Amino acid sequence: MNYLIIDNIIKDALKEDIPNEDISTNYTISESSVSTIELLCKEEGIIAGLEVFKRVFYILGKVEVTLYKNDGDRVYPKDKVAFLRGNTRNILKGERVALNLLQRMSGIATLTNLFVQEIKDSDTKILDTRKTTPNLRILEKYSVRVGGGNNHRFNLSDGIMLKDNHISACGGIKKAVELVRSSASFVRKIEVETENIEMVKEALEAKVDIIMLDNMDLETAQKAVSIINKKAITEFSGNVSLDNIKQISNIGVDYVSIGALTHSSKILDLSMKNLVNITD
Repeated sequence: MNYLIIDNIIKDALKEDIPNEDISTNYTISESSVSTIELLCKEEGIIAGLEVFKRVFYILGKVEVTLYKNDGDRVYPKDKVAFLRGNTRNILKGERVALNLLQRMSGIATLTNLFVQEIKDSDTKILDTRKTTPNLRILEKYSVRVGGGNNHRFNLSDGIMLKDNHISACGGIKKAVELVRSSASFVRKIEVETENIEMVKEALEAKVDIIMLDNMDLETAQKAVSIINKKAITEFSGNVSLDNIKQISNIGVDYVSIGALTHSSKILDLSMKNLVNITD
C-alpha cells in the first residue's frame, strides 16, 4: 500500500472525528494512563485492512498493535484479531476511526469473496468498478483484491472506456473509436460499452479490445458472446447479484463487473473490548 496516501486518509478521518479534542476522554483519562485492549470479531468473514487499522495508532503514537491475523484470513465470531497496548487516551481517540476503516474494508472483502466462491469452478473473473466512496478508492479496491476479486481501471486516466454518453456525443461507436485512435497511444486498450447486438457488431467492426455487455438479459448476452467468439475480451455488467452470478458466468464471459462490491457491501462486525488499565 502507498502509505503517503493512506496516512492522508487516516489524518483526514482523525481531523473529522477530533476537530479540537476528545473531551470525553480528556476529562476522564489521565495523560499518563496505559491500557491494553483486544480487537475481536463478532461474525464470520474475510478480514482486510489490518495494516490500516494499525497505522491509525502509529499516527496517534504511543500504542503498540500486535496482529493475530493477516489480510485475507477468514475470521469467525469470538476470534481475537489483534491486541493493543499503550496510551489509553490514544487508544480511545483512534478506536472509532480504526474500526470504521477496518470494518468497511473487511465488509468489501467478504462480499467479494462470496461472489468469487460462487463461480470458483468457472474461468470468469470478478471485477470492481469506480462506484467507490470518494477518497477511499485505494482502500476499497485493495479490499476487493483481498477478497479474491480483480480491479477494473482505477481512475479516468487509467484506461479508455467509451460509455453510452461518449458514444452518443460522438454519433456512434465507429466515430468514437476513430477519435480515440487518432489521439491515444497504440499500447492502450479500448473498451466499449454495448447495450444490444447491433452495438456489439459495430464494436467488433471497429476492432476494439474489450466489449462490455451492459444491462443485457442473459439470452442476449449469450448471443453476444457467440458473435464475439473470442475476437475481443468480454465483460458483463449490470444487475449482478449472488443469485444470478453463476448463470452469468455460464454464458462464457471473461469478466463480470459488480458495483455493489464497493457501494453496497455490509460492514464486518468487529469491536474493541476488554480494556484493562495497567498504569504503573
